[in-house]
Amino acid sequence: MKIAFVGKGGSGKTTLSSLFVRHLAATGAHVVAVDADINQHLGPALGLDEAEAAALPAMGDRLSLIKEHLRGSNPRIACADTMIKTTPPGEGSRLLRVREDNPVYDACARPVELDGDTVRLMVTGPFTDADLGVSCYHSKTGAVELFLNHLVDGPDEYVVVDMTAGSDSFASGMFTRFDITFLVAEPTRKGVSVYRQYKEYAADYGVVLKVVGNKVQSQDDLDFLRAEIGDDLLVTVGHSNWVRALEKGRPPRFELLEDINRRALHRLRTAADATYALRDWERYTRQMVHFHLKNAGSWGNERTGADLAAQVDPSFVLGESVTTLV
Repeated sequence: MKIAFVGKGGSGKTTLSSLFVRHLAATGAHVVAVDADINQHLGPALGLDEAEAAALPAMGDRLSLIKEHLRGSNPRIACADTMIKTTPPGEGSRLLRVREDNPVYDACARPVELDGDTVRLMVTGPFTDADLGVSCYHSKTGAVELFLNHLVDGPDEYVVVDMTAGSDSFASGMFTRFDITFLVAEPTRKGVSVYRQYKEYAADYGVVLKVVGNKVQSQDDLDFLRAEIGDDLLVTVGHSNWVRALEKGRPPRFELLEDINRRALHRLRTAADATYALRDWERYTRQMVHFHLKNAGSWGNERTGADLAAQVDPSFVLGESVTTLV
């Protein structure tokens, strides 16, 4: 299952996504965690110290390698340099699986041990001094979008993506790449406004959206969220001594997380698992192509000097039964 965590800056989306990753790993699930926010906080939230987090390989810095691997023998892509963030797979493309070893994981993923369980962690990479004034964060997150476009995942396999803050998630088609999106919202007018904005943007694309109310401290907070969000409010979480200890760099064993928060994480997984039966690979592929053609016409053709519409393989549909090129 592909799962996104979104929300305004400071809402707690990174903390919630890291707790969900820990919850999945503790049950023996296969997990790839991706930090797609250029404010790179997922590594530390998973227990890495500052030096370990800084040493994580940036996907954005390995874009050429990612493109070359994914291109495979696809005859519609003359060279990897003509691939852009939305380039869809076709016959001959190399697809990625959650459980396999491949050059993309070798270059971009690192194992993170969580109380004896291990997940793969990938990061877009932070903005550097060289990026200032000449790049936007999409130059980093484009690698994540390519990764998701070529990823085939099945049941009991999870890709958890900590997205960029606020409505910036809609600056590309990446918001349609997920089985379910959890929006982390505080019980404030600003938190609710981000939810309404996201719901409006996502409405035309079949995005499954559920809200996690965070920092809920009273019945009034809960009543506010219920009144403003309605049935999209899946669960709420409040103060956690376990999280506070993590933020101090002294995380207890995950099994000591408060029961109420463990139950909340279980509800998130139940909601995510339920979307497996709703998967529509034809729609998923069609949306991929839609955003690729938009990008091709608006900037991609001019930038690459190629007709990127020709990269679309009209007979190809991504799905679990598609054979991966070795």
